[in-house]
Amino acid sequence: GEFMGRAIGIDLGTTNTAVAVLKGSRPEVIEDDKGYKVLPSYVSSKGAGKFLVGQAAKNLVLTHPQHTVYAIKRLIGRRFDSPQAIEARKRMAYRIEPAPDGSCLVGMGDQTYSPVEISSMILKVARKIAERSLGEEVSEAVITVPAYFNDAQRAATFEAARLAGLKCERLVNEPTAAALAYGFKKAYNKTIVVYDLGGGTFDITVLRLED
Repeated sequence: GEFMGRAIGIDLGTTNTAVAVLKGSRPEVIEDDKGYKVLPSYVSSKGAGKFLVGQAAKNLVLTHPQHTVYAIKRLIGRRFDSPQAIEARKRMAYRIEPAPDGSCLVGMGDQTYSPVEISSMILKVARKIAERSLGEEVSEAVITVPAYFNDAQRAATFEAARLAGLKCERLVNEPTAAALAYGFKKAYNKTIVVYDLGGGTFDITVLRLED
């Protein structure tokens, strides 16, 4: 379609986020200015509306636990009374509070943010990494999500992209993305099993590849 900037692919992970782009006809994972191929999915508040995202935020998880949010993917699009949110409250050092609509809010210092806002901060930095590498504006993205994500979780991911200034062209299920990468430019006719051993989740999906 007609668009201004390049489109990027984003794996918005529980633990790490990665950004890829098509260079020629090959997909390539983009490195940040320090040569890292992953952006830790961590956000830390410096106060006064300033935030650290990525490795710098991850470095503060032990020294500033009440100001550093991670594994936000476990809470996005989930209700405060869901088993996952209850489990997260036992394990996370940061505050998790109920929002007026029954979803979750997370606390950093004396401020609270929605999981969508936190996710958008991570996506914004992912977008900046891509723009720096490509030397041009990026306005569109394809984002991967777990196959089990429900409508609320998918809608929240779309919204996070919108807040980060990205038009999310589509959400691709993570195992489908893995199968597409495996079958890229190959005429396979077989059944494959995709193991996704992630930082926060371990999923297994059976897929049928046909041409």
